[in-house]
Amino acid sequence: MTKQNNKQKAPERFAVWFRSDFRLKDQAALYHAIETVKHKDGEWFAFFHLDPAFTDEIDTHHDYFFQTLNHFRDSCSGKGIHLHIVYGELTDTLERIRDHVSGWSTVYFNRDDAGRNSVRDQKAREWFDEHSIEYFDYEDAHIHAPEEIKKQDGSHYKVFTPYSKAWGKKHKPDMYNIDEDALAEYQADLQPIHKQSETFFEEDLLDRCSMNWQALGACHAKDRLETFMDERLAYYKDERDIPERAGTSRLSPYLKTGVLSPRQVFHSAAARREDAGSGAETYINELAWRDFYYMIHYFYPDSKQKEITDKYQSLDWNDSDERFQMWIEGRTGYPIVDAGMRQLNETGWMHNRLRMITASFLTKDFHIAWRKGEEYFQKKLIDYDQSSNIGGWQWAASVGTDAVPYFRVFNPTTQGKRFDPDGTFIRKYVPELKNVPAKYIHEPSKMPEGTQEESGCIIGRNYPEPAVDHSTQRKKAIAMFKGDD
Repeated sequence: MTKQNNKQKAPERFAVWFRSDFRLKDQAALYHAIETVKHKDGEWFAFFHLDPAFTDEIDTHHDYFFQTLNHFRDSCSGKGIHLHIVYGELTDTLERIRDHVSGWSTVYFNRDDAGRNSVRDQKAREWFDEHSIEYFDYEDAHIHAPEEIKKQDGSHYKVFTPYSKAWGKKHKPDMYNIDEDALAEYQADLQPIHKQSETFFEEDLLDRCSMNWQALGACHAKDRLETFMDERLAYYKDERDIPERAGTSRLSPYLKTGVLSPRQVFHSAAARREDAGSGAETYINELAWRDFYYMIHYFYPDSKQKEITDKYQSLDWNDSDERFQMWIEGRTGYPIVDAGMRQLNETGWMHNRLRMITASFLTKDFHIAWRKGEEYFQKKLIDYDQSSNIGGWQWAASVGTDAVPYFRVFNPTTQGKRFDPDGTFIRKYVPELKNVPAKYIHEPSKMPEGTQEESGCIIGRNYPEPAVDHSTQRKKAIAMFKGDD
Protein backbone atom coordinates (compact mmCIF):
# COMPACT_ATOMS: atom_id res chain seq x y z
CA MET A 1 0.00 0.00 0.00
CA THR A 2 1.35 3.46 -0.87
CA LYS A 3 0.42 6.29 1.40
CA GLN A 4 0.01 9.89 0.25
CA ASN A 5 2.62 12.05 1.92
CA ASN A 6 1.12 15.08 3.57
CA LYS A 7 3.81 17.75 3.78
CA GLN A 8 1.62 19.97 5.89
CA LYS A 9 0.92 17.51 8.66
CA ALA A 10 2.60 14.33 9.86
CA PRO A 11 0.40 11.22 9.97
CA GLU A 12 -0.97 10.18 13.31
CA ARG A 13 1.56 7.87 14.93
CA PHE A 14 1.04 5.14 17.49
CA ALA A 15 3.79 3.68 19.69
CA VAL A 16 4.15 0.16 21.02
CA TRP A 17 6.33 0.10 24.12
CA PHE A 18 8.02 -3.29 24.39
CA ARG A 19 9.36 -4.43 27.76
CA SER A 20 9.30 -8.17 28.64
CA ASP A 21 7.09 -9.22 25.75
CA PHE A 22 9.50 -9.97 22.92
CA ARG A 23 7.25 -11.51 20.30
CA LEU A 24 5.20 -10.51 17.28
CA LYS A 25 2.50 -13.14 17.79
CA ASP A 26 -0.26 -13.18 20.41
CA GLN A 27 0.91 -9.92 21.96
CA ALA A 28 -1.93 -7.85 23.41
CA ALA A 29 -0.55 -4.32 23.07
CA LEU A 30 0.82 -4.96 19.58
CA TYR A 31 -2.47 -6.45 18.40
CA HIS A 32 -4.56 -3.50 19.55
CA ALA A 33 -2.07 -0.98 18.19
CA ILE A 34 -1.97 -2.51 14.71
CA GLU A 35 -5.74 -2.83 14.51
CA THR A 36 -6.08 0.86 15.41
CA VAL A 37 -3.38 1.91 12.97
CA LYS A 38 -5.10 0.08 10.12
CA HIS A 39 -8.47 1.55 11.03
CA LYS A 40 -7.12 5.11 11.18
CA ASP A 41 -4.62 4.67 8.33
CA GLY A 42 -1.89 5.87 10.66
CA GLU A 43 1.66 4.71 11.35
CA TRP A 44 3.25 2.86 14.23
CA PHE A 45 6.70 2.51 15.75
CA ALA A 46 8.21 0.25 18.39
CA PHE A 47 10.54 1.25 21.21
CA PHE A 48 12.29 -0.26 24.21
CA HIS A 49 13.26 1.86 27.20
CA LEU A 50 16.76 0.90 28.40
CA ASP A 51 16.87 1.78 32.08
CA PRO A 52 20.35 2.77 33.40
CA ALA A 53 19.55 0.92 36.65
CA PHE A 54 20.00 -2.39 34.80
CA THR A 55 23.13 -1.67 32.82
CA ASP A 56 25.92 -1.14 35.36
CA GLU A 57 26.38 -4.76 36.43
CA ILE A 58 25.55 -7.55 34.02
CA ASP A 59 24.60 -10.65 35.99
CA THR A 60 23.35 -13.91 34.47
CA HIS A 61 19.75 -12.78 34.63
CA HIS A 62 20.42 -9.59 32.66
CA ASP A 63 22.85 -11.30 30.30
CA TYR A 64 20.06 -13.61 29.16
CA PHE A 65 17.51 -10.80 29.02
CA PHE A 66 19.65 -8.47 26.92
CA GLN A 67 20.71 -11.21 24.53
CA THR A 68 17.05 -12.16 24.15
CA LEU A 69 16.23 -8.52 23.45
CA ASN A 70 18.95 -8.40 20.81
CA HIS A 71 17.71 -11.62 19.21
CA PHE A 72 14.20 -10.18 19.05
CA ARG A 73 15.50 -6.93 17.60
CA ASP A 74 17.33 -8.85 14.87
CA SER A 75 14.18 -10.87 14.17
CA CYS A 76 12.19 -7.65 13.83
CA SER A 77 14.81 -6.23 11.49
CA GLY A 78 14.50 -9.31 9.31
CA LYS A 79 10.80 -8.48 8.91
CA GLY A 80 11.46 -4.84 8.09
CA ILE A 81 10.66 -3.56 11.58
CA HIS A 82 12.99 -1.34 13.59
CA LEU A 83 12.86 -1.63 17.38
CA HIS A 84 14.11 1.71 18.68
CA ILE A 85 16.20 1.48 21.83
CA VAL A 86 16.25 4.62 23.97
CA TYR A 87 18.55 4.78 26.98
CA GLY A 88 17.96 7.05 29.97
CA GLU A 89 15.71 7.81 32.89
CA LEU A 90 12.05 7.19 32.09
CA THR A 91 10.79 10.74 31.72
CA ASP A 92 13.90 11.78 29.78
CA THR A 93 13.30 8.86 27.42
CA LEU A 94 9.67 9.79 26.86
CA GLU A 95 10.62 13.42 26.28
CA ARG A 96 13.19 12.34 23.71
CA ILE A 97 10.63 10.23 21.85
CA ARG A 98 8.09 13.06 21.84
CA ASP A 99 10.66 15.50 20.48
CA HIS A 100 11.79 13.11 17.75
CA VAL A 101 8.48 11.66 16.54
CA SER A 102 6.04 14.15 15.10
CA GLY A 103 2.39 13.19 15.20
CA TRP A 104 2.80 10.84 18.18
CA SER A 105 -0.64 10.63 19.75
CA THR A 106 -0.98 7.25 21.46
CA VAL A 107 1.05 4.54 23.18
CA TYR A 108 0.18 0.89 23.78
CA PHE A 109 1.92 -1.29 26.35
CA ASN A 110 1.48 -4.44 28.39
CA ARG A 111 1.34 -3.35 32.00
CA ASP A 112 2.99 -4.64 35.15
CA ASP A 113 0.66 -4.58 38.14
CA ALA A 114 3.17 -5.66 40.80
CA GLY A 115 6.67 -4.76 41.92
CA ARG A 116 9.06 -2.05 40.82
CA ASN A 117 7.73 -2.00 37.28
CA SER A 118 4.23 -1.12 38.47
CA VAL A 119 5.72 2.07 39.92
CA ARG A 120 7.38 2.76 36.57
CA ASP A 121 4.07 2.25 34.78
CA GLN A 122 2.24 4.67 37.05
CA LYS A 123 4.95 7.27 36.54
CA ALA A 124 4.62 6.80 32.78
CA ARG A 125 0.83 7.18 32.91
CA GLU A 126 1.21 10.47 34.77
CA TRP A 127 3.64 11.71 32.10
CA PHE A 128 1.30 10.64 29.30
CA ASP A 129 -1.61 12.47 30.94
CA GLU A 130 0.49 15.59 31.41
CA HIS A 131 1.57 15.60 27.76
CA SER A 132 -1.78 14.59 26.24
CA ILE A 133 -0.54 11.22 24.99
CA GLU A 134 -3.37 8.72 25.04
CA TYR A 135 -2.40 5.33 26.47
CA PHE A 136 -3.84 1.83 26.50
CA ASP A 137 -2.41 -0.89 28.74
CA TYR A 138 -3.16 -4.60 28.84
CA GLU A 139 -2.66 -7.73 30.91
CA ASP A 140 -0.35 -9.90 28.83
CA ALA A 141 2.24 -11.68 30.98
CA HIS A 142 -0.35 -13.66 32.95
CA ILE A 143 -3.59 -15.43 32.23
CA HIS A 144 -5.58 -13.37 34.73
CA ALA A 145 -4.85 -9.98 36.26
CA PRO A 146 -4.70 -9.63 40.07
CA GLU A 147 -8.14 -8.04 40.39
CA GLU A 148 -9.89 -10.59 38.16
CA ILE A 149 -10.29 -13.42 40.63
CA LYS A 150 -11.71 -12.61 44.06
CA LYS A 151 -13.85 -14.20 46.72
CA GLN A 152 -17.59 -13.65 46.69
CA ASP A 153 -17.21 -10.90 49.30
CA GLY A 154 -14.80 -9.04 47.03
CA SER A 155 -11.65 -9.74 49.04
CA HIS A 156 -8.58 -11.40 47.57
CA TYR A 157 -7.54 -14.98 48.13
CA LYS A 158 -4.66 -15.82 50.45
CA VAL A 159 -4.73 -19.60 50.06
CA PHE A 160 -3.89 -21.22 46.75
CA THR A 161 -6.33 -24.15 46.67
CA PRO A 162 -9.57 -22.10 46.68
CA TYR A 163 -7.91 -19.56 44.38
CA SER A 164 -6.99 -22.28 41.90
CA LYS A 165 -10.56 -23.58 41.89
CA ALA A 166 -11.89 -20.12 41.08
CA TRP A 167 -9.08 -19.64 38.53
CA GLY A 168 -10.03 -22.90 36.83
CA LYS A 169 -13.66 -21.82 36.42
CA LYS A 170 -12.75 -18.45 34.93
CA HIS A 171 -13.01 -18.13 31.15
CA LYS A 172 -9.55 -18.07 29.64
CA PRO A 173 -8.66 -15.33 27.14
CA ASP A 174 -8.17 -16.30 23.53
CA MET A 175 -4.92 -15.77 21.68
CA TYR A 176 -4.52 -12.58 19.64
CA ASN A 177 -4.24 -13.07 15.87
CA ILE A 178 -1.90 -10.29 14.76
CA ASP A 179 -1.87 -9.16 11.13
CA GLU A 180 1.86 -9.63 10.60
CA ASP A 181 1.78 -8.29 7.04
CA ALA A 182 0.63 -4.96 8.41
CA LEU A 183 3.60 -4.60 10.76
CA ALA A 184 6.09 -3.48 8.10
CA GLU A 185 3.41 -1.98 5.87
CA TYR A 186 2.25 0.55 8.45
CA GLN A 187 5.56 1.18 10.17
CA ALA A 188 6.63 4.82 10.44
CA ASP A 189 9.70 5.65 8.37
CA LEU A 190 11.86 7.06 11.16
CA GLN A 191 15.54 7.50 11.75
CA PRO A 192 16.70 5.95 15.06
CA ILE A 193 15.13 7.96 17.85
CA HIS A 194 18.49 8.10 19.65
CA LYS A 195 21.43 6.68 17.76
CA GLN A 196 23.74 6.95 20.76
CA SER A 197 21.44 4.68 22.77
CA GLU A 198 21.48 2.03 20.10
CA THR A 199 25.25 2.28 19.76
CA PHE A 200 25.60 1.89 23.53
CA PHE A 201 23.39 -1.19 23.47
CA GLU A 202 25.15 -2.78 20.50
CA GLU A 203 28.76 -1.93 21.26
CA ASP A 204 28.94 -1.63 25.03
CA LEU A 205 26.13 -3.50 26.74
CA LEU A 206 26.10 -6.56 24.49
CA ASP A 207 29.88 -6.71 24.63
CA ARG A 208 29.57 -7.25 28.38
CA CYS A 209 27.11 -10.12 27.91
CA SER A 210 29.46 -13.10 27.92
CA MET A 211 27.19 -16.15 28.09
CA ASN A 212 26.66 -18.33 25.03
CA TRP A 213 22.93 -19.05 25.06
CA GLN A 214 21.93 -21.79 22.63
CA ALA A 215 18.17 -21.52 22.28
CA LEU A 216 17.04 -17.90 22.15
CA GLY A 217 13.96 -16.65 20.37
CA ALA A 218 10.55 -17.64 19.12
CA CYS A 219 11.57 -20.59 16.92
CA HIS A 220 13.35 -22.39 19.75
CA ALA A 221 10.51 -21.52 22.14
CA LYS A 222 7.95 -23.00 19.77
CA ASP A 223 10.02 -26.16 19.30
CA ARG A 224 10.43 -26.60 23.04
CA LEU A 225 6.74 -26.00 23.64
CA GLU A 226 5.67 -28.55 21.04
CA THR A 227 8.21 -31.13 22.17
CA PHE A 228 7.12 -30.86 25.78
CA MET A 229 3.42 -30.95 25.00
CA ASP A 230 3.70 -33.89 22.59
CA GLU A 231 6.29 -35.99 24.39
CA ARG A 232 6.36 -35.17 28.10
CA LEU A 233 3.14 -33.52 29.23
CA ALA A 234 1.46 -36.84 29.98
CA TYR A 235 4.30 -37.75 32.36
CA TYR A 236 4.66 -34.30 33.93
CA LYS A 237 2.91 -35.12 37.22
CA ASP A 238 5.11 -38.15 37.84
CA GLU A 239 8.46 -36.82 36.62
CA ARG A 240 8.46 -33.09 37.39
CA ASP A 241 10.23 -33.55 40.76
CA ILE A 242 13.15 -35.63 39.45
CA PRO A 243 16.06 -33.31 38.60
CA GLU A 244 17.98 -35.73 36.37
CA ARG A 245 15.04 -36.15 33.98
CA ALA A 246 13.70 -33.70 31.44
CA GLY A 247 10.37 -33.82 33.23
CA THR A 248 9.67 -30.10 33.39
CA SER A 249 8.84 -27.88 30.43
CA ARG A 250 11.83 -25.51 30.68
CA LEU A 251 9.53 -22.87 29.20
CA SER A 252 9.91 -20.43 32.10
CA PRO A 253 12.70 -18.33 30.48
CA TYR A 254 10.49 -17.81 27.43
CA LEU A 255 7.54 -16.82 29.58
CA LYS A 256 9.69 -14.45 31.60
CA THR A 257 10.98 -12.62 28.52
CA GLY A 258 7.65 -12.80 26.74
CA VAL A 259 8.96 -14.85 23.84
CA LEU A 260 5.99 -17.13 24.57
CA SER A 261 2.63 -15.90 25.81
CA PRO A 262 0.95 -17.64 28.75
CA ARG A 263 -2.20 -17.86 26.64
CA GLN A 264 -0.40 -19.95 24.03
CA VAL A 265 1.04 -22.25 26.70
CA PHE A 266 -2.32 -22.65 28.43
CA HIS A 267 -4.28 -23.43 25.28
CA SER A 268 -1.60 -25.85 24.12
CA ALA A 269 -1.87 -27.80 27.38
CA ALA A 270 -5.67 -27.51 27.59
CA ALA A 271 -6.04 -28.99 24.10
CA ARG A 272 -4.29 -32.13 25.36
CA ARG A 273 -6.30 -32.61 28.54
CA GLU A 274 -8.00 -35.75 27.28
CA ASP A 275 -4.79 -37.43 26.12
CA ALA A 276 -2.39 -36.17 28.82
CA GLY A 277 -4.82 -36.50 31.74
CA SER A 278 -3.40 -35.61 35.15
CA GLY A 279 -0.15 -34.47 33.56
CA ALA A 280 -1.98 -31.69 31.73
CA GLU A 281 -4.01 -30.72 34.81
CA THR A 282 -0.91 -30.58 36.99
CA TYR A 283 0.91 -28.43 34.46
CA ILE A 284 -2.02 -26.05 34.03
CA ASN A 285 -2.06 -25.71 37.81
CA GLU A 286 1.47 -24.32 37.60
CA LEU A 287 0.14 -21.50 35.40
CA ALA A 288 -2.40 -20.84 38.14
CA TRP A 289 0.48 -20.62 40.65
CA ARG A 290 2.10 -17.91 38.47
CA ASP A 291 -1.09 -15.88 38.58
CA PHE A 292 -1.56 -16.54 42.31
CA TYR A 293 1.85 -15.21 43.27
CA TYR A 294 1.40 -12.25 40.92
CA MET A 295 -1.90 -11.47 42.68
CA ILE A 296 -0.30 -11.81 46.11
CA HIS A 297 2.54 -9.49 45.11
CA TYR A 298 0.00 -6.96 43.85
CA PHE A 299 -1.85 -6.90 47.17
CA TYR A 300 1.39 -7.00 49.21
CA PRO A 301 3.66 -4.61 47.30
CA ASP A 302 6.31 -4.56 50.06
CA SER A 303 6.75 -8.34 50.06
CA LYS A 304 10.18 -8.29 48.42
CA GLN A 305 11.57 -7.02 51.71
CA LYS A 306 8.79 -7.66 54.19
CA GLU A 307 7.28 -10.93 55.40
CA ILE A 308 3.58 -11.19 54.56
CA THR A 309 2.86 -12.87 57.90
CA ASP A 310 3.09 -10.06 60.44
CA LYS A 311 4.24 -12.17 63.38
CA TYR A 312 7.34 -13.31 61.51
CA GLN A 313 8.60 -9.86 60.55
CA SER A 314 11.03 -9.72 63.49
CA LEU A 315 12.64 -13.16 63.33
CA ASP A 316 16.24 -13.27 64.55
CA TRP A 317 17.96 -14.43 61.35
CA ASN A 318 21.63 -15.38 61.20
CA ASP A 319 23.78 -12.94 59.22
CA SER A 320 26.79 -15.24 58.74
CA ASP A 321 28.58 -14.24 55.53
CA GLU A 322 30.66 -17.39 55.72
CA ARG A 323 27.68 -19.70 55.68
CA PHE A 324 25.94 -17.67 53.00
CA GLN A 325 29.03 -18.03 50.82
CA MET A 326 29.05 -21.80 51.40
CA TRP A 327 25.47 -21.91 50.18
CA ILE A 328 26.19 -19.72 47.14
CA GLU A 329 29.18 -21.80 46.07
CA GLY A 330 27.55 -25.17 46.68
CA ARG A 331 29.88 -26.43 49.39
CA THR A 332 27.55 -26.99 52.32
CA GLY A 333 28.44 -30.68 52.61
CA TYR A 334 24.89 -31.67 51.63
CA PRO A 335 25.17 -33.04 48.07
CA ILE A 336 21.66 -32.30 46.78
CA VAL A 337 21.88 -28.71 48.03
CA ASP A 338 25.33 -28.24 46.51
CA ALA A 339 24.27 -29.77 43.19
CA GLY A 340 21.31 -27.41 42.97
CA MET A 341 23.38 -24.33 43.66
CA ARG A 342 26.04 -25.34 41.19
CA GLN A 343 23.42 -25.98 38.52
CA LEU A 344 22.17 -22.44 39.09
CA ASN A 345 25.64 -20.92 38.95
CA GLU A 346 26.63 -22.83 35.81
CA THR A 347 23.43 -22.65 33.78
CA GLY A 348 21.30 -19.77 35.10
CA TRP A 349 18.48 -22.20 35.81
CA MET A 350 17.55 -24.53 38.65
CA HIS A 351 15.06 -27.37 38.81
CA ASN A 352 11.98 -26.36 40.82
CA ARG A 353 12.35 -29.14 43.38
CA LEU A 354 15.89 -27.95 44.01
CA ARG A 355 14.70 -24.36 44.41
CA MET A 356 12.57 -25.55 47.30
CA ILE A 357 15.36 -27.66 48.81
CA THR A 358 18.03 -24.95 48.59
CA ALA A 359 15.66 -22.27 49.91
CA SER A 360 14.65 -24.46 52.83
CA PHE A 361 18.27 -25.20 53.61
CA LEU A 362 19.31 -21.54 53.64
CA THR A 363 16.44 -20.50 55.90
CA LYS A 364 15.87 -23.57 58.09
CA ASP A 365 19.39 -25.05 58.34
CA PHE A 366 21.58 -21.95 58.05
CA HIS A 367 18.86 -19.67 59.51
CA ILE A 368 19.77 -16.95 57.02
CA ALA A 369 17.07 -14.49 55.97
CA TRP A 370 15.10 -15.53 52.90
CA ARG A 371 15.63 -12.06 51.41
CA LYS A 372 19.32 -12.78 50.81
CA GLY A 373 18.49 -15.95 48.93
CA GLU A 374 15.77 -14.24 46.91
CA GLU A 375 18.20 -11.51 45.88
CA TYR A 376 20.82 -14.06 44.85
CA PHE A 377 18.30 -15.94 42.72
CA GLN A 378 17.38 -12.60 41.14
CA LYS A 379 20.94 -12.21 39.92
CA LYS A 380 21.33 -15.75 38.63
CA LEU A 381 18.00 -17.04 37.31
CA ILE A 382 17.36 -16.46 33.62
CA ASP A 383 13.67 -17.03 34.32
CA TYR A 384 13.62 -14.70 37.32
CA ASP A 385 10.06 -13.58 37.90
CA GLN A 386 9.88 -11.27 40.87
CA SER A 387 6.40 -12.26 42.03
CA SER A 388 6.98 -16.01 41.72
CA ASN A 389 10.44 -15.84 43.25
CA ILE A 390 9.29 -13.82 46.24
CA GLY A 391 6.31 -16.10 46.67
CA GLY A 392 8.46 -19.22 46.49
CA TRP A 393 11.00 -17.92 48.98
CA GLN A 394 8.37 -16.76 51.47
CA TRP A 395 6.70 -20.16 51.08
CA ALA A 396 9.93 -22.06 51.81
CA ALA A 397 10.78 -19.79 54.73
CA SER A 398 7.26 -20.22 56.19
CA VAL A 399 6.70 -16.46 56.36
CA GLY A 400 4.36 -15.89 53.42
CA THR A 401 0.76 -16.55 52.57
CA ASP A 402 -0.23 -20.22 52.34
CA ALA A 403 3.36 -21.12 53.22
CA VAL A 404 4.71 -24.47 54.36
CA PRO A 405 4.25 -24.67 58.18
CA TYR A 406 7.43 -23.68 60.02
CA PHE A 407 7.65 -27.06 61.73
CA ARG A 408 7.85 -28.87 58.39
CA VAL A 409 11.53 -28.61 57.56
CA PHE A 410 12.97 -30.25 54.47
CA ASN A 411 15.62 -32.83 55.35
CA PRO A 412 18.20 -32.36 52.57
CA THR A 413 19.48 -35.92 52.87
CA THR A 414 16.00 -37.41 52.67
CA GLN A 415 15.13 -35.13 49.77
CA GLY A 416 18.22 -36.25 47.90
CA LYS A 417 17.47 -39.93 48.45
CA ARG A 418 13.89 -39.47 47.31
CA PHE A 419 14.38 -37.39 44.18
CA ASP A 420 17.90 -38.38 43.08
CA PRO A 421 18.17 -41.90 44.54
CA ASP A 422 21.19 -43.04 42.53
CA GLY A 423 22.89 -39.65 42.72
CA THR A 424 22.94 -39.22 38.95
CA PHE A 425 22.15 -35.51 39.16
CA ILE A 426 24.53 -34.97 42.05
CA ARG A 427 27.42 -36.57 40.19
CA LYS A 428 26.79 -34.29 37.19
CA TYR A 429 27.14 -31.07 39.15
CA VAL A 430 29.38 -32.18 42.03
CA PRO A 431 32.10 -34.04 40.11
CA GLU A 432 34.23 -34.62 43.19
CA LEU A 433 31.55 -37.14 44.19
CA LYS A 434 31.37 -38.91 40.82
CA ASN A 435 33.13 -42.08 42.07
CA VAL A 436 31.45 -42.22 45.46
CA PRO A 437 29.42 -45.45 45.91
CA ALA A 438 25.63 -45.02 45.74
CA LYS A 439 25.46 -46.12 49.38
CA TYR A 440 27.22 -42.91 50.44
CA ILE A 441 26.31 -40.46 47.68
CA HIS A 442 23.86 -38.58 49.90
CA GLU A 443 26.01 -38.77 53.03
CA PRO A 444 29.61 -38.89 51.81
CA SER A 445 30.96 -37.90 55.22
CA LYS A 446 29.97 -41.39 56.43
CA MET A 447 32.38 -43.12 54.03
CA PRO A 448 35.11 -45.14 55.72
CA GLU A 449 38.61 -43.80 55.06
CA GLY A 450 39.38 -46.67 52.71
CA THR A 451 36.29 -45.93 50.62
CA GLN A 452 37.21 -42.26 50.52
CA GLU A 453 40.61 -43.12 49.12
CA GLU A 454 39.17 -45.56 46.58
CA SER A 455 36.65 -43.00 45.34
CA GLY A 456 39.20 -40.18 45.20
CA CYS A 457 37.10 -38.06 47.52
CA ILE A 458 38.67 -37.26 50.87
CA ILE A 459 36.10 -35.58 53.10
CA GLY A 460 37.41 -32.29 54.37
CA ARG A 461 39.80 -32.03 51.44
CA ASN A 462 37.97 -32.84 48.19
CA TYR A 463 34.47 -32.33 49.54
CA PRO A 464 33.44 -30.61 52.78
CA GLU A 465 32.05 -32.06 55.94
CA PRO A 466 28.40 -31.08 56.52
CA ALA A 467 28.49 -27.44 57.59
CA VAL A 468 25.80 -28.01 60.18
CA ASP A 469 23.92 -30.87 61.79
CA HIS A 470 20.45 -30.89 60.23
CA SER A 471 18.67 -32.33 63.26
CA THR A 472 20.10 -29.67 65.54
CA GLN A 473 19.38 -26.84 63.11
CA ARG A 474 15.82 -28.03 62.57
CA LYS A 475 15.12 -27.76 66.31
CA LYS A 476 16.68 -24.30 66.43
CA ALA A 477 14.59 -23.15 63.45
CA ILE A 478 11.39 -24.32 65.10
CA ALA A 479 12.39 -22.59 68.34
CA MET A 480 13.08 -19.37 66.42
CA PHE A 481 9.61 -19.41 64.89
CA LYS A 482 7.98 -20.25 68.21
CA GLY A 483 9.85 -17.43 69.90
CA ASP A 484 11.57 -19.69 72.39
CA ASP A 485 14.79 -18.51 73.93
